[in-house]
Amino acid sequence: MRDGLVRLWGGLDAGHQALALQVLRYGIVGVCVTLFQIGCYNLLLGRHVPGQISNLLASAAAMVVGYTIHSRFTFKAEEGNHDFAKTVWKFIVVNLAGIAVNAGWVWLITKQLHLSAHWASVPFFFATPALLFWLNRKWVFD
Repeated sequence: MRDGLVRLWGGLDAGHQALALQVLRYGIVGVCVTLFQIGCYNLLLGRHVPGQISNLLASAAAMVVGYTIHSRFTFKAEEGNHDFAKTVWKFIVVNLAGIAVNAGWVWLITKQLHLSAHWASVPFFFATPALLFWLNRKWVFD
C-alpha cells in the first residue's frame, strides 16, 4: 500500500501535490474547528444558554478560530500579502453560505424525503465542506 501511495504521489505534478496537501490541511483544520464548535455549544448549553443562542455563539467562535487557522495554515497567506479587511468579509460570507446550504439539506432531508434530520449529517460532512473548500480557495484566499 505504501509503495502505491508513493508512486501516486510521485506521479503528481507540483501543482497537484500542493492541492492535495491543501485539501489534507483543510480536512484536519475542519475536524478540529468542528470539535471546537461542538465543545463551545455544549459548554453554553451546560450554562443554560438556550440552544439557538448557543449554536449562534458557538458558530461565531468557530468562525473566528477557523479564519485564523485557515488563513495561516490551510491556505498559507504569505507575509505582507494578506489583506485581512478583504478576506475576513469574504470568509464570513462563505460561512454564512455554508449555514444556508446546511439549512437546505435539512429541508430536503426532512420535508421532501421525509427522513430523520440526522440524515442531514451526511451532506453536512461530505458535500458542504467540498463547496466551502472551493469557495475559500478560489474566492476568499485567492
